[in-house]
Amino acid sequence: MCSSWAWANELKSIRVWPAPDETRVVLDVQDEVAFTYFTLTKPNRLVVDLKDTELKTKLPVNVKDSAVLTKIRSSSAPASGTYRLVFETKAGTDPTIFKLAPTPDGHYGHRLVLDLPHQKTASKAKPAPKKPVSQNREALLPYGTEDIIVAIDAGHGGEDPGSIGPSRKYEKNVTLDISKKVAAKINATPGMKAVLTRRGDYFVNLNKRSEIARKNKAHLLVSIHADGFHKPQPRGASVWVLNTRRANTEIGRWLEQHEKQSELLGGGDVLTGGNDDQYLSMAVLDLQFSHSQKEGYDVASRVLKELSRVTTLHKSKPAHASLAVLKSPDIPSLLVETGFITNPKEERLLNTRSHQNKLANAVYKGVLAYFNEKPPEGTLFAARKNGVKHTVSRGQSLSVIAARYGTSTAALKQANNLKSNTLRIGQVLQIPNARIAVSPPARPATPPARIRTVTHQVKRGEYLGKIADNYGVTVASIRQANRLRSDELAIGQTLKIIVEAPKALTHTVKRGEFLGKIATRYGVSISRIREANQLSSDTLAVGQTLTIPRS
Repeated sequence: MCSSWAWANELKSIRVWPAPDETRVVLDVQDEVAFTYFTLTKPNRLVVDLKDTELKTKLPVNVKDSAVLTKIRSSSAPASGTYRLVFETKAGTDPTIFKLAPTPDGHYGHRLVLDLPHQKTASKAKPAPKKPVSQNREALLPYGTEDIIVAIDAGHGGEDPGSIGPSRKYEKNVTLDISKKVAAKINATPGMKAVLTRRGDYFVNLNKRSEIARKNKAHLLVSIHADGFHKPQPRGASVWVLNTRRANTEIGRWLEQHEKQSELLGGGDVLTGGNDDQYLSMAVLDLQFSHSQKEGYDVASRVLKELSRVTTLHKSKPAHASLAVLKSPDIPSLLVETGFITNPKEERLLNTRSHQNKLANAVYKGVLAYFNEKPPEGTLFAARKNGVKHTVSRGQSLSVIAARYGTSTAALKQANNLKSNTLRIGQVLQIPNARIAVSPPARPATPPARIRTVTHQVKRGEYLGKIADNYGVTVASIRQANRLRSDELAIGQTLKIIVEAPKALTHTVKRGEFLGKIATRYGVSISRIREANQLSSDTLAVGQTLTIPRS
């Protein structure tokens, strides 16, 4: 007879979360599970034996998006009462396997987590040649042409959904959408570059988020979140900076507790011990850490000011909390709560593209205002702000130099205390307010596209993103064509839309087809088909190829 404890546990579900560096597999089990594992080669496999466990989910599981894992299946058990899982891998892997207890809120029960690192292959390719420095940037070389790097951290992800709204909308999805929009705006700005700590729905350890920013030499870390609370009433955006002491508000204490909850959902509590002790025991006393806190507060104030123009604020000044993602001693950091997803009205807003665009634009404007005023040394922003120097060469005059840098001869004379227009070869001039446009990287030559300009009259409920989608163009192109200073539109406002004319189609005539039928199919007139094909009559031959012009 089979004893009653032989099947004491159940494997209820299997979830796979591919990430750039590793693939996480989560086994949901009814109770804490005892397990053993080993690896095999030719072919590569990871074998996990679950003691006293039976299957309550479907197998096999085919995995498509992982760089290491292809399939999860069952196999013959080595002993009665044991269930064997086989993980088929593309290459050998050194797994990290650990157990997680149920979360306090009951969102998850007992879990066995397998982290399968992706194989790192050494690249034999030749290093990419350096991009040629544009003529415009060349003048700035002595003062720096480096980009300002901003790390954008989309909160939560994968196993950790973050706060959950009344209609079951997840914070992790909102934060990723807004983060990508902020990154796009930064990347579209000459002299700035964005780095995302995660690009998809997977979990990133809180300490690793700071490590990603540091690895990319980020000048600033901005973590995007959507607030949550145990009551539906709180609403509004807020910006948080680090306080090494316990938070002094109920919302702040809730955030700190929620961050610990996030680590329990994802695996490993970084808020107790480990790297956290390293930061707080030493870096708090370091002047660099004090500087980062001060600058983080400055950026936070600017972002909050911009947010006040597009949404309700929960707090009018930056708030303080002891959050792990803010504890980088060398990188100014702030956490932006874009609104309360636990508030029904804000949950709806946070999941609309138009509101996400407004929030992203506000964060971007606040960051841009800070770096315009306080550009890091060696960056293109610093060179623009502080001016550049020019060494006079043979044949150059004040007017020639002024034209090159977009300034005036009077400004040059004033900045350099010149009493006459006479210059000598080798003389160094300070160039005030140089207006130097940064040339984008050269792109491979492509045939010129046919473009046309159409006019669009703004209707009720329309916004720039919606209009851009309708015409298949970018928001930036509409702003540029109409010289818009903001994204606010008025009903009845006329916009110029520059679009690429669609390419002509070809159609092969089939039996029974005639010009009228073909014209109706493609939504063009018979006369236009005649004109495009230079037809002298409407008689068509089966197999004849016609050019179909598009409007």
